[in-house]
Amino acid sequence: GRLVESGGGLAQPGGSLRLSCEVSGIIFSMYNVAWYRQAPGTQRELVARIGWEPTANTDYADFAKGRFTISRDNAKSTMYLQMNSLKPEDTAVYYCYAVRWTEFWGQGTQVTVSS
Repeated sequence: GRLVESGGGLAQPGGSLRLSCEVSGIIFSMYNVAWYRQAPGTQRELVARIGWEPTANTDYADFAKGRFTISRDNAKSTMYLQMNSLKPEDTAVYYCYAVRWTEFWGQGTQVTVSS
C-alpha cells in the first residue's frame, strides 16, 4: 500500500487547513485509517481515526475535538483531515495511517501555524 499526504503548509492562528491522503495498493474501504502528528522532540501522537465501512466510527484526541474533522471517501480511496481554529501548538508533521491485516504510513506533510 502507498499513502501520499497533501495539503500541509503555513496557516495563521485561527485559520484552517485541509489535509488529504490518497491511498493506493490496498482495498481502502476495508481499512481503519487515522491521522497522527509529530512535533520536533515529541512522540508521534494520534489526532483522529475512522473505522472501516459501514460503521466508520470516529475517535478524536482531546486536543482535536471540536476543531478537527476526519473523513473518508472510499470511492476515491482518500481520507481527509479538516483542521479549523488552528493554534501554534498544532505545528507538526502530519501522517496518515492505514491498518487492517497490515499497517501502512504516509511520508508526512508539514503543518506550520504561525503569524
